[in-house]
Amino acid sequence: MTLPLDLPRLRHWIGRVHAHEDVAAVGHARLMAATVDLDGLALDIGTALPPLWHWLYFLEGSPAKDLGRDGHPARGGFLPPVPLPNRLWAGGRVDFLRPVPLGALMHKRSQVRGVEHKQGRSGHLVFVTVLHEVVVGGDVCIREEHDIVYREASAAPVGAAVPASTAHGELCADLTRQWTPTGTQLFRYSALTFNGHRIHYDQDYCRNVEGYDNLVVHGPLSATLLAGLGETLARRPLRRFVYRGLRPATLGQTLALKARSLDDGSMDLWSALPDGHLSMTAQAWA
Repeated sequence: MTLPLDLPRLRHWIGRVHAHEDVAAVGHARLMAATVDLDGLALDIGTALPPLWHWLYFLEGSPAKDLGRDGHPARGGFLPPVPLPNRLWAGGRVDFLRPVPLGALMHKRSQVRGVEHKQGRSGHLVFVTVLHEVVVGGDVCIREEHDIVYREASAAPVGAAVPASTAHGELCADLTRQWTPTGTQLFRYSALTFNGHRIHYDQDYCRNVEGYDNLVVHGPLSATLLAGLGETLARRPLRRFVYRGLRPATLGQTLALKARSLDDGSMDLWSALPDGHLSMTAQAWA
């Protein structure tokens, strides 16, 4: 399939900057705690924000007239107008340089750093990388490179079918949790992050337009739970978290979230689908 992928034009977006500010509100963090079954009363002014919970903040909303068919803002603003119809959160690299205390005024600076084209099993893929820096009191607290992938409309799964036993070994996890996402949990996380992407709440759209058999579990929600699992295993805050989505998980599946310590002091983390294939992999340092 030949698509009008004008890469030189799309790369004009490299270097584009967007700035935003927000307060790390305690109430919002407590709602997230309720969403993932944690004790929200333990969160108060001055408490360090848990890893990847900064994704709850710096929310923006576009009027309905400015949304695309998938529920995201129409392209061509801060992000380049990639002409491929389907968009997914592919992965990223996050450095936690300093704690973000709840109640703090935060500033975020985002910059488009790269636009790359690849050919995958499902067709054309365009990866857009964005650098985010979260600043509190003049200090950079979080530095994050976020990868977004755009792909052709296809019912084929995204990513290779990698068996968990091949990549990580089913019997060597130091910590394992079973997680069965519910429709309510997906709805709550979409609401908390003001995420209008229809793959998370519109079953007809999932099945008839993007080719999924059910609602899709948020990649950032999976990553957040893996980061929390890593922090539990390490028993101290994370310094760095690197993750990659391999295959989307859908509503009705029970995921096995696993973590193991490595000899070099880092940790391997992964989520496995019921058929044993990997949904997301990560590595963390504490």
